[in-house]
Amino acid sequence: MQLSEFKNIFWWEWSHRMIGRLIGFVFFGGFVYFIATKKFTKKLLIRSVILLCVGALQGLVGWWMVKSGLVKNPNVSHYRLATHLITALTAFAFTFWFALEIIYESPEENQEVNPSKKLFTLTLVTFVALVFQIIYGAFVAGLKAGLIYSTWPKMGDEWFPNDTILMTDSFIHNFTANPAGVQFVHRTFAWVVATLISIIWIRSNKFKLNTQQYNGVTWLVYLTTLQIILGIFTLLYNVPVIMGVLHQTVAFMLVAVFLFLLFQFSRKNYSLNK
Repeated sequence: MQLSEFKNIFWWEWSHRMIGRLIGFVFFGGFVYFIATKKFTKKLLIRSVILLCVGALQGLVGWWMVKSGLVKNPNVSHYRLATHLITALTAFAFTFWFALEIIYESPEENQEVNPSKKLFTLTLVTFVALVFQIIYGAFVAGLKAGLIYSTWPKMGDEWFPNDTILMTDSFIHNFTANPAGVQFVHRTFAWVVATLISIIWIRSNKFKLNTQQYNGVTWLVYLTTLQIILGIFTLLYNVPVIMGVLHQTVAFMLVAVFLFLLFQFSRKNYSLNK
């Protein structure tokens, strides 16, 4: 690696760390101010402490991840990279959910009872599937597995990578640490997530959804379509950075929409469309 290449990597790393610290300072400053002015309710104080702990955990996991690249090879562990990404998603999820509680909090809405849990349960299962897919996306990034096969829909000339690629006897290792196996899981499980989201869309037509719920389901369909297109082109163009970043960004947006839908399905009333 030339010095100019190292400088490029350095500034990405430096900016990432500084932005993380800025987020921490902004949160802690507001936290201290609202405690001093006694603006916190007991409920909001507990939630703010949770956010403080999750944010601190994210910083700790970030260092734990970087440390793995300072031993033998200058590459971080893809397991630790995935953990760092998931803790970021967790911090975002708590922040967004608490914000929704503040935005939509009212006595009338809090008294509403949801007559059916079917859509909520289906959405929750699909959300868990999406998180699994995002974890494998981090595995792909950490192992640079997107560079193994730059073809679609097949992996080279095969639908499944052959035995010369999956060389170890360990089934778990083949599909968690072998680049070919990891790419296979990520590109295949995407269709499982897409199918579950399609089922949410189909099932939601049987209910009279309110505006927020309808918009949430609609955005799930739009973003999933965009995400699949981005994933395919990221692969075909040999993983350019900008397309990889866009692919990850849309994944974050999907997480936000799922959280919004779960919030709405757990609090808002809807009925069967007869």
